[in-house]
Amino acid sequence: MNTKQAQELQEALDAIRRRTINNIYFVACGGSKAIFEPVQYICDVESEKPSAVYTSNEFNYRQPKALGETSLVITCSHSGNTPETIDATKKAREAGALTICLSFKPESELWLAAEYGISYTWGPDSKPSQTNSPMLFRLVFGLLNILKPNEKYDRAMMELELLDDVVARNKAATLPAAKAYGIAYKREPLIYTMSSGECYGVAYSFAICLLMEMLWINSQSIHSGEYFHGPFEITDYDVPFIIILNSGKTRFLDERALDFARKFSDRVEVIDTASFDMHEISEDLRGYLAPLIAGVVLRQYADALAYHRGHPLSVRRYMWQMPY
Repeated sequence: MNTKQAQELQEALDAIRRRTINNIYFVACGGSKAIFEPVQYICDVESEKPSAVYTSNEFNYRQPKALGETSLVITCSHSGNTPETIDATKKAREAGALTICLSFKPESELWLAAEYGISYTWGPDSKPSQTNSPMLFRLVFGLLNILKPNEKYDRAMMELELLDDVVARNKAATLPAAKAYGIAYKREPLIYTMSSGECYGVAYSFAICLLMEMLWINSQSIHSGEYFHGPFEITDYDVPFIIILNSGKTRFLDERALDFARKFSDRVEVIDTASFDMHEISEDLRGYLAPLIAGVVLRQYADALAYHRGHPLSVRRYMWQMPY
């Protein structure tokens, strides 16, 4: 991370050290909400402090009773002007919670609403280690180390600095498969995504942001653990699935879903995070960091679909085009 990001992160962590934290809320919308899923999984596994992910307006109208002076509320908005997330940050701060936001745009309305802000870079020329998810991971590993010190969290902070090479290598290795997918699936009107555990947020983001929002392809993210409780009835020989196999504690859920889907569908694409080359990363941290690689790998799939469908990812019908 750059010097500015390091300073912002340190100020946020220092603020956490000065407070008693009894619960943690991650609050955002859309793709910003999706990046919270992997870190909430990490908090569940590593910490005794309860945590939850909310879409911003659910948080605003539901108003969790436990929200108060011992709460930490982490919000995120790429533009910094998402009204629901700004309101959530203000409500959390009014309730006495410690508020930390992440945004691409410092000094945005969200940035000013929160007590502390952490910026990130974005775009084709950005270093992967300085984008939104890695900065969030640093904040969460730092938080966990404050709550209950563990050398593993120190290692995680150091190994996040290695992401640039890890991402570049795995993007190159998976690019041929992404290009082939774009050709084979360019006319599909519907594609389901499926995963669990630390990678469910990646499946969710790919479905609602890349397929539905950017490519106008009907989709739904299915939790692998829920597949057999209703959704598997839609499985047929011509129904497409992208199944992301996580490499953590819930991998069995993904493998079970994959085994069934392959019996009845000829249109199953697998992204196996256990196959990623992450040799620089400690073995006990690979599952946690795998979503960071899976996200950029799947972006190549979206780019390939966009190219072969003749539909740029930047095109919108409603978003940013009118009041809503």
